[in-house]
Order: sequence, then structure tokens, then C-alpha cells
Amino acid sequence: MNEILSEGLALMCIGMGTVLLFLCTLILSMNIMSVCVLKLNEIFPEAGANTKGTSGKSPVSNNDDAIAVAIAAAVAQK
Repeated sequence: MNEILSEGLALMCIGMGTVLLFLCTLILSMNIMSVCVLKLNEIFPEAGANTKGTSGKSPVSNNDDAIAVAIAAAVAQK
């Protein structure tokens, strides 16, 4: 009985160690990828990323009004 228990514990430690190693590798690779994407974003910025002169309001504000009207009509109909 003691031999089976020790084999089970060894197998559990190997399995949990494998999962821990995989998760640590995954976290490390995601951090490296994040740094790479930030560097690439500095080299190749998006066209709409420069918003220094805008007022902060989205140019499609009429869509919000149409949605509000549709919701009011649906509530009034119920």
C-alpha cells in the first residue's frame, strides 16, 4: 500500500510540475509578446491613434440618438 501511495504522489508532483512549467512559460511568452507589440506600435503607429486636436467626442453621435429613440419606442409599445 505504501508503494502505491508513493507512486501516486510522484505522479501527482510530475503532473503538477508540468502544468506549473507550462503556465510560467505561457506568462513569460505573453509578456515578451506584449513588449514586442508595444515596440511595433511605436514603429508603425495606427492612422487614427493621433487624437491631440479632437474634442474627445465620437463623430458618430447620431447613432446614439437613433438607438435611444428605438428603445423609447419599444418601451412605449410594451
